Amino acid sequence: MTLLDETTRRLRRIVLDRQRDDRVPGIFAGVARDGDLAWHAGIGSASLGDPATPPGPDHQFLIASITKTFTATMVMQLRDEGRLRLDDPLDSLLPGVGRPGLTVRRCLAHVSGMQREPVGDVWDSLVFPDREQLVADAGRAEQVHAPHRLWHYSNLVYSLLGEVVAGLDGREWAESLRSRLLDPLELRRTTVGFDGAHADGYFVPPYSDVPVPEPVLELRGLEPCAGLASTGGDLARWSAFVAAPDAAVLSPDTLEEMCEPQAVIDRERWTAAMGLGFFLVRSGTRTYAGHTGGMPGHVTALFTDRKTGTGAVALTNSSTTSDIAGLAVSLADHVTEHDPVEPESWRPGTAVPAELAELLGVWFTEGSAFHFTVRHGRLEARSPAQPKHEPSSVFEKVGADVYRTVEGRERGELLRLRRDGAGRVATMSWATYRVTREPYAFGEWL
Repeated sequence: MTLLDETTRRLRRIVLDRQRDDRVPGIFAGVARDGDLAWHAGIGSASLGDPATPPGPDHQFLIASITKTFTATMVMQLRDEGRLRLDDPLDSLLPGVGRPGLTVRRCLAHVSGMQREPVGDVWDSLVFPDREQLVADAGRAEQVHAPHRLWHYSNLVYSLLGEVVAGLDGREWAESLRSRLLDPLELRRTTVGFDGAHADGYFVPPYSDVPVPEPVLELRGLEPCAGLASTGGDLARWSAFVAAPDAAVLSPDTLEEMCEPQAVIDRERWTAAMGLGFFLVRSGTRTYAGHTGGMPGHVTALFTDRKTGTGAVALTNSSTTSDIAGLAVSLADHVTEHDPVEPESWRPGTAVPAELAELLGVWFTEGSAFHFTVRHGRLEARSPAQPKHEPSSVFEKVGADVYRTVEGRERGELLRLRRDGAGRVATMSWATYRVTREPYAFGEWL
C-alpha cells in the first residue's frame, strides 16, 4: 500500500525531530501494513565508522525485550498443544526452580511478584548466569510483591519461561524459536545476537556530542527474555502476525487471548496494561499491542493496532532514546488518522436461514430494545443505543433452539429460544434474562 506524499513527509519529520532532540546517532522507523513496510526511513548513521550510511530495513538492531513476545507466543503454542496449562506451577514444568506457586500465567503477565533480574548484581557486573545457574538460583530470588498485587516487570521469570519451552521441546530455546516461529513466518533476519549487517550501539553523554561505543553483551541464560536481534523488515512481518496470525502457527483466538488485559501497568492514568506477553497501550480510541526493548546502545519498539492491521517500528542505536513506545505509536496514529485503511464495501448476503427468519426484528430485554438481524447467514443482536465502535453480539448454533454468543455483549453466554404451543418462538432467554417482543418491567410477565 502506498501512502500519500503528505503522510510520508510528516512521518519523516516526526522521526527527524526525535533523532535531533534525543541526539540519536542512527534511527530506523517504519509503518507496517499486511506484512510489508508501507513507509520507512533511516536517519543518521548505522555505524559511525561509516557515517554516510543510514540504517535501512535490513540492518539488525538488538530488539532486547521485544524477544519476550516471541517466548510468550511459544508458551501459548505449548498450551494449545496440551503440553502445559497457564495455571501450572512453574516448578512442575521446570524441576529445580524451587518456587512453589509461581504459575505460567503470572509469569507471562508480570504479576508473579518476583524480583526483576536474576540473583546477583548482573547489570553491575554485566556477567549473566548460564541456563543451569539461572534455574539453580531461582529458589534464592526474592518475591518482592505478593502475586497479583501489582504489575512488576521481571526478566528473571521470562528467562525461566524460556527454560520451560526448551524443556518441553527437548531442545535449545533458540532451536524451538527457529522451528516454531522464525522459519514458518520467514523471519530470516531475526537471530540470537547479531548476524550480518547491523547498527552499532552508542551512548551519547549528556554534556558532549561525542558518542561512546556500547558493549555487546553475552546474555547466556537471559536470551529468552532479551536476546534477539532483528530488522525493520522482519518486524513488519511479525506485526502482521500479531494483527492476524496464521492459524497454522497460532490460533487467532489464542493471540486474542494474549491481548486481553491481565494487569494495569500505568496505575495513575490507565493508559497501558499487560496481556500475556504483550504491552497494551491506549492512544485515543485505539489500542496497540506490542513491546519495547532496551539494551546498551539499542532502544527499540514495535506496536500494532490489531483492528486496522497498522503497526509501527522504531529502532535506535542509542542507550538513551526517550519514550520509544510513544514514537512508534505516534507514527501509527498519524497514518491511521491521515491515511486510513479503506474499509470493505458492504456485501449483500445470499439467504436468510429458515430457522432464523422469525427471530428478525426488535426484541426487548431488561426494558431496552435490541435489533436482531442476520448478516451473511449469522444471527446478530445490537442495541440502537450502543456506541458505533462496539461490536454487535454474534451467535452460533450449539443445539436445537440454543445459540452461543461468540462475539460482543454477553460473549460466552447462551441464547435459548422458547416456543409456544404452535411451535412459534414466543420468548427467548439470553444469559438468563427474558427476551420478549414487547417491553416489560421485571416480573411483569409472572
